[in-house]
Parts: sequence; structure tokens; C-alpha cells
Amino acid sequence: MSQPLRFALIGTGRIGQVHAASIHRSGDAVLQVACDALIAGAERTAAAFGGRAISDPLAAIRADDVDAVIIASPTPTHVDLLEACLDAGLPALCEKPIDLDLARVDAIRSRARQAKAPVVLGFNRRFDPHFAELRRRVQAGEIGRLEHLAITSRDPEPPPADYVPLSGGIFRDMAIHDLDMARSFVPDIVSVTAVGLRQFDTGIAGHDDFDAAVTTLVGSGGESIVITNSRHSAYGYDQRLEAFGPDGLLEVGNVTPTIVRSSTGASSSTGEPYRRFFLERYREAYERELAAFIATVRGETVAGSPGFEDGRAALVLADACEVSAREGRTVSVDLS
Repeated sequence: MSQPLRFALIGTGRIGQVHAASIHRSGDAVLQVACDALIAGAERTAAAFGGRAISDPLAAIRADDVDAVIIASPTPTHVDLLEACLDAGLPALCEKPIDLDLARVDAIRSRARQAKAPVVLGFNRRFDPHFAELRRRVQAGEIGRLEHLAITSRDPEPPPADYVPLSGGIFRDMAIHDLDMARSFVPDIVSVTAVGLRQFDTGIAGHDDFDAAVTTLVGSGGESIVITNSRHSAYGYDQRLEAFGPDGLLEVGNVTPTIVRSSTGASSSTGEPYRRFFLERYREAYERELAAFIATVRGETVAGSPGFEDGRAALVLADACEVSAREGRTVSVDLS
């Protein structure tokens, strides 16, 4: 049996806690270092999940007892920390997006391409077992050639108001997951048409952002993908996927705690509420993401695991969505 991989976790906020918990549950990983500029967060994480707490991310990356790094710190730090991992020859799992500025991403692109240690992007939804099974069956030809993909992604409620100005906007912050999901089915997207909407959040215009969006992508083979996003959903976390082809339809619906249904004189076929938190919906996806990263670090080939180029491509598409929504036109894209 291989020894558990020793991790440095940089960033112990909400997403950092998700990764710390996944490491803790894994038999193939151990949290060696918890790092946060706010040392109290690092100390709480180390107390809960093990390891030592520090505040200097470069010290975490350069530690001689660390085998791999998870970057879960704020987006503006990602490029510098990835560069430090490349300097140290350490494998890195970096949360999305790589950066909000494509030029900064492109500045380290050649280094990331040439690196011997893997760089993996945190598009965890690729590892959701339901979505992964649908993709496998599409690739196996069950519905014939894919003609249309429909992705629905609605959050239960908007993010905190103070986060919105820092987020990069709905396309770079929220829809980027769905843009990557689209590319996991249709890698070569050639055009983007997006509509940004202000439907319910009275303060969103003040941040020059949108609270909902509808995006249409076209693949080089004529495939169409429609992504529906909203920052609120009264009935819980709405995450659905539909693939259509000449031989049929494949669907993934929303996940509930159980599949028990109730029919009474007051209502028919009523089920339990949908999950209301992304971690509840995607806990298994995060665990599978970590397992795939560990396998990649150990030299195994993991089909569909998103790398640096996938992170860059998703940002290119998000930028194109932004231009399309603001200028009211279709934008051609080149992901090469």
C-alpha cells in the first residue's frame, strides 16, 4: 500500500473546509499543513483535521514534508501560488478560476504545459457520479451523436453582497462550472451567445453584474448547449443535465436525501426537498475529485480530469459570455 499523500491546504475559508474534510475522510491523504493569512482560520482547521497551522503560503509550499498542494485561497492569489508550486515541482489542485484576467493565466501557460508535476483545476462537477455516468453513456453512443445539451444551475440564494464586487461576475464565478461541464461533452466550442439578466436582486445593477443568465454555446460539429443560471431558487439547489441525440435522451435530475414519494388527498407524488447547500449536493464529487488528483499524482491516467488548459478554456468562454451579454452579439471563440 502507498503511503498517504501529505497535503498543504492554502486557504481555510468555506471551500478550504470542504477540501480539509475530504482529506480527513480519505485513507490516501493526510492534512500536513493548514495555511491561511488569517492564522486563526488555519488553527481551527488544523485542530479539526490535523496538521500544523501557518500563515505563510510560500513556507507551506516549500515545506519538506509536503507532497501536494490544494490552493483554495482567494482568486487573486492563484497565479502566484501556482507559480510557486511549479518552482517547487509540487502537484497542485487549484480552485477555479485560475485568475479573472486571462493575460495573467497566459503568462504561466507555457510553464504549466511543460511541468512534470500535474496541475489540476477544481471543476468538481466532472466527478459527480450522476453527471459522470451520463457523460459515459453519451460517449458510449447510447443516444447517437450528441446534438443538444441542456445544463440548469440555480443557487438557493445569492452570495453575500460584499462578495459580488470581488467575484468577477456571474459568468466567471458561477457559470464557469457549467462552461467547463459543457466542454467535458463538447471540447471545441466555437461561438457564445449570452444574455445577462437582472430579475430579482435590486442591488445587482450597482455592482454592474447580473442575477441570472441564459447562454447558448455552439460546438464545431454543430452541437448546441444551453446553460440556464440563476442566483436564487426557492426549492433548493437546482442542478440538472439533459443530453439529446437522434437515438434518445439522457437526463440527470435533482438529488434528494431519499427517493421516497408521497401521494395523499392534499398532494400527489411529493418528495423531500432538494439539497440547499452545494456541499450536500456535491460532497461525493469533492471526494472523487480528491481521489482522482491523488491517482494523477501517483502517475495514473484519470480520464476527464480537468487540467490547466481546461481552466484556461473555461475562462475564455466566461470572458466571451461577458462580452456577448454586454454587447448583445454572438462572440466567436478560439480555445487553442
